[in-house]
Amino acid sequence: MAVGDPGAKLKEIYTVVQTAQQRIIDAVHDGVSGRVLDQVGRELITQAGYGPAFNHGTGHGIGLDIHEGPALSARSTDTMHTNNVITVEPGIYLTDLGGVRIEDDVLVQPDSGSRLTPAPRDLIIV
Repeated sequence: MAVGDPGAKLKEIYTVVQTAQQRIIDAVHDGVSGRVLDQVGRELITQAGYGPAFNHGTGHGIGLDIHEGPALSARSTDTMHTNNVITVEPGIYLTDLGGVRIEDDVLVQPDSGSRLTPAPRDLIIV
């Protein structure tokens, strides 16, 4: 959500992050590594020219603690398993302009990931 017109650059960044997030969610399944999931989104963001501006991990598990394994990051050694609930939250942050992060909770299933977050993901400008 943006209050007021965020401008062309932030709209472009939103589209890049939204596309990266969907590709990551599409790659979720039992047995996939957190490193591979991170790489899926990071490669798209890098190809769009924003690689250095994605300066955090892609996500993490949700359970008893809000930040727990399995980790989705470039250094992760974790593997996703059926019924894990993870966040998928790529982002791009530009100094002196702003940033975009889209975060959803995803249920790991044997052959797919199922987005649990019911909120719309299209950019809403008010």
